[in-house]
Amino acid sequence: MGWKQKGYFNFGGQGPLSPQTLSAIEQGYDKIQEQGPFSQGVNAWLQEESANTRQAIAQELGTTPETITLTENVTVGCNIALWGLSWQKQDHILLSDCEHPGIIATIQEIADRFGINYSTCPIMDTLNQGDPTAVFKQHLRENTKLVVLSHLLWNTGQVLPLKAITEVCHQQGVKVLVDAAQSVGSLPLDLPHTDVDFYAFTGHKWLCGPAGVGGLYISKPSFSDLRPTFIGWRGINLDDRGKPVSYKEDGRKFEVATAAYPQYMGLTSAIEQHHQWGTTTERYHKICELSKILWERLSNLKGIHCLRTSPPEAGLVSFQLENISHKPFVTELEKEGFLLRTLADPDCIRACVHYFTTVEAIEALVETIKTKLSSG
Repeated sequence: MGWKQKGYFNFGGQGPLSPQTLSAIEQGYDKIQEQGPFSQGVNAWLQEESANTRQAIAQELGTTPETITLTENVTVGCNIALWGLSWQKQDHILLSDCEHPGIIATIQEIADRFGINYSTCPIMDTLNQGDPTAVFKQHLRENTKLVVLSHLLWNTGQVLPLKAITEVCHQQGVKVLVDAAQSVGSLPLDLPHTDVDFYAFTGHKWLCGPAGVGGLYISKPSFSDLRPTFIGWRGINLDDRGKPVSYKEDGRKFEVATAAYPQYMGLTSAIEQHHQWGTTTERYHKICELSKILWERLSNLKGIHCLRTSPPEAGLVSFQLENISHKPFVTELEKEGFLLRTLADPDCIRACVHYFTTVEAIEALVETIKTKLSSG
């Protein structure tokens, strides 16, 4: 049974590949083998395709290609920024209490290695009331060098006011790194307008591209503040004898070496397919329209508590069951063909709605949940 026959509500974990995207990847590998891997013709073509992917991503983010570094995923992008800054003992990193464990672990290692401090601020408490911008401002310190946050929180579905938070941070000389795992492909974006410094994202979630392709946006004012940690031929300029003489002066500076280039073609194809449906704003409005339907239906079920007390700001709908363990319940839903996931903090179930999710699929999911609750 393919994903199209299932109730797929896991876009926040990984989006399924369309037949067109799979075909683009397969055609890429076929061409490489037909014309000869590492031939001059193939290498030139791969550079052209990489540039096409960079351009497609830049358009999606409202920016220009030179601000984009191609990476494998969000975590790699965050690591480029975190390790690329020049840390001094007693520097401070402030992060929200809703960040992914992979990012937290990186910050812990940086703190241990360089003697810096880090702390969290209670953003989860602002889900239904409160001002997250004010919370960040309150927790900034004189020695805060970087704020780390998610644009769209992966656990509660809250969208943070990125421009306002960035403005508060910049007023105190603090840079902002964003984990954009859930926002790219779901929110309409104009990154230069937000003034954010670093924005790490992936193509395999809401963009429904292949796993292994993501990126990092680096604002032009902050580009010179980062130094590469991993270095390879893709990020350097060579002299006539093939010796390294300088770094590239755009996002390629932080790219390393050989990649699975046909995966880039898959992401380019996926983005083109989204554009055929509508603009980023039109797709976002449809996501919100459909997630509101799911939220309303779940809110009306006895035995279910939605984390949000108002309709979702994006496609993440997180909810809790009364007196029922979440993991076995999600396992049972998967047996019925409905794919969701559990989260640990807060302890909840998360359903993800995309713009092409059907109302029929939503209704079927809710009816199945209702049946299982009544029989449990």
